[in-house]
Amino acid sequence: MKKIFFLYLLLPFFSFSQSDLEKVIRGGEVIINGLGFLKNNNASSTKAKDSKIIESVCVKNKLSDKITFKIYGKDDDDNEIKKELVVQNDGKECFLELPKGIYTYEIILANKEIFKKGEYNFNEEIVITVKDD
Repeated sequence: MKKIFFLYLLLPFFSFSQSDLEKVIRGGEVIINGLGFLKNNNASSTKAKDSKIIESVCVKNKLSDKITFKIYGKDDDDNEIKKELVVQNDGKECFLELPKGIYTYEIILANKEIFKKGEYNFNEEIVITVKDD
């Protein structure tokens, strides 16, 4: 009789601990999966840094008229690259998948006057804002 009494006393204690143990295990799974997700994001950002291509280079126009943004350059294989964007006033346009490298750029106004010219080393995603100095 005493054995049955102790069994009834200890049985709820063990059943509650098992449900708590399951919660702890499930919580650990959630944490591990979350950390795995963060680890994969860090790997993809490292991959993006090692890539030879920039996902996007955007140009914002804060001038009163439209502009034409031209770039010229060469990639690692000496292939000539020429790209051109027409950006309306208060607009934004982007080059997608641009090879990394040093490019000569020209910003041409609507009246065909060269507003600015120079060289830039494109090695990461960037937003270039063109505004009146």
